[in-house]
Amino acid sequence: MTNRGRSQLALGVILILLGAWFLADKSVPAFHALFDKYTEFPLNMVVIGAGIFIIGLVLGQPGMSVPAAIVAGIGGIFYYQEMTNDYASWSYMWTLIPGFVGVGSVLAGLLGDSTVHNLKRGLNLMVVSAVLFLVFSSFLGGWKLLGNYGPAILLILLGLWVLGRGLYRSFQKRGE
Repeated sequence: MTNRGRSQLALGVILILLGAWFLADKSVPAFHALFDKYTEFPLNMVVIGAGIFIIGLVLGQPGMSVPAAIVAGIGGIFYYQEMTNDYASWSYMWTLIPGFVGVGSVLAGLLGDSTVHNLKRGLNLMVVSAVLFLVFSSFLGGWKLLGNYGPAILLILLGLWVLGRGLYRSFQKRGE
């Protein structure tokens, strides 16, 4: 089956499933009550991000994991703010968005889309995002955000960076 045929098949199935979902939501009260909490803001953004990722998998487009990670990540930020009533945290939480792009790039790389390039770019973006987050949160949110766990979080992030660089070098040597 060609890419276009697969895309049309996937779109048709998705539209049928969405129609069935809306029909069940309107006609079966128990169905509506079961999924009500997942269709409210901000969790619906996380669900939409997961849907974009699944669509990318079905269509064979690993690059769709980047917008999926961005949408789901922003949904996660909004969920955190909704649960804690800490809306002022947006002044430094936006620095996580490059990290979401990095997560999407790593996922795309792991799914076979320019593996070495996407792993390197994704890990670099995640480290840059983590550093920006720590810097901005220290100035705008205070170190109370990390609390007693600050050194542990920094060590984990540093370990992820070292691990990522090692993985990149091993993939680079394998390609030579």
